[in-house]
Amino acid sequence: MKIVDRYVLRELAVPFLLGIGVFTSILLIVRILKLVEMVVNRGVPLLQMLQLFSYIFPAFLEVTLPMALLLAILVAFGRLSADSEIIALRACGFSLYRLMVPVCGFALAAAVLTFFLSVYARPWGNEMLRTGLYDIVKERASAGIKAKVFNDDFPGLVIYVDRIEPPGNHLYGIMVSDRREIGGDAQAAEVTEATGAAVGRAIDATNEVNTVYAHHGTIYSRPDEQFLTLRLEDGGIYSVSRGGEGFEDTTFQTMDINLDLTMALADLQAREKEASEMQLGELREAIVAKRTGGEPAFVERVELHRKLSIPFACLVFAALGVPLGIQPTRAVHSRGFSVSLALIFLYYLLLTLGQNLGERGAVHPLVAVWIPNVILSMVAAYLLSRAARDMTAGRPSWLQKATATLHRLRTRPQPT
Repeated sequence: MKIVDRYVLRELAVPFLLGIGVFTSILLIVRILKLVEMVVNRGVPLLQMLQLFSYIFPAFLEVTLPMALLLAILVAFGRLSADSEIIALRACGFSLYRLMVPVCGFALAAAVLTFFLSVYARPWGNEMLRTGLYDIVKERASAGIKAKVFNDDFPGLVIYVDRIEPPGNHLYGIMVSDRREIGGDAQAAEVTEATGAAVGRAIDATNEVNTVYAHHGTIYSRPDEQFLTLRLEDGGIYSVSRGGEGFEDTTFQTMDINLDLTMALADLQAREKEASEMQLGELREAIVAKRTGGEPAFVERVELHRKLSIPFACLVFAALGVPLGIQPTRAVHSRGFSVSLALIFLYYLLLTLGQNLGERGAVHPLVAVWIPNVILSMVAAYLLSRAARDMTAGRPSWLQKATATLHRLRTRPQPT
């Protein structure tokens, strides 16, 4: 490898790594806030949440690698131009296309890595994330109950909690709307009235709509039986007949309500794989199966083309970044960051718009996903040709060089 090639690659490496860190951190901010909330307020172990985050990283890196590549090219060639090194290389006979050789190699390596992330790592991460969330909900289902929100994750029940005390098992200001049918789990165990007399009272949801309220309560998890026990204290049951003919208000000191996790976890457990969780072979099989059944499989076809178009975007960004980067400027880093953000925003705006249209069948999936690459490739081709002409302006053409060489040979003094 030539010295100039190694020099350009070193200029690209540092801003590329910096760009991955910056862009990935920006995408992680919202998820980090959720991580802190789950760890502090819900008692989910930090190590378990970090494991879930490791499953999210492939999806983030698939997006941030092309971003970081564009930023690196803009910053590297911007610095070379600002320090007049482009002029020096031009004087040494390096054309713009020759300088793009190491850039193309770097972009090709980024495209291969992005392809691996898109085809293998992201589907694996999405599937593992779904499995990890299922395990967390099954083992610590109390983490799914949020304060000041009407939680309807349990069939026939709507639970409202005013305040949750860390680590998430102690609840305050509880109201439960129970519309379960008898024969399910509409049984309240061991209700104790304020007088202290123990009574066993079954909540007959067939004839009544019951609203249970309590000052505070505690959640006990029974993951092996896929049940939670919500133990309420200092509360009451307000029952209204479904016909609205009468009501009953009963107070209690302690009351247990069993929360069945079986149906609450059914969506996570039995849900079919989404297109984003499938690898190339699985996507092709899903497309063939749906088309055989008469379905167009728009979502799967869009995802299939997306897995190929995003890695190709690395090459498009490389062709686009070089001519933009060599433009003379003083604020190299700020200009590079702002231009990269603008181009990235444009690309992913077009990609998102195309995906939405393609998944609805308004546009062919191939056109919907590849149109951003086509548009930016045309812009890159124009900018490259113009930049190459600017770099060769003022330099003698090959015909002029040949004529000058012949003239020197003709006028060379002959030996006597």
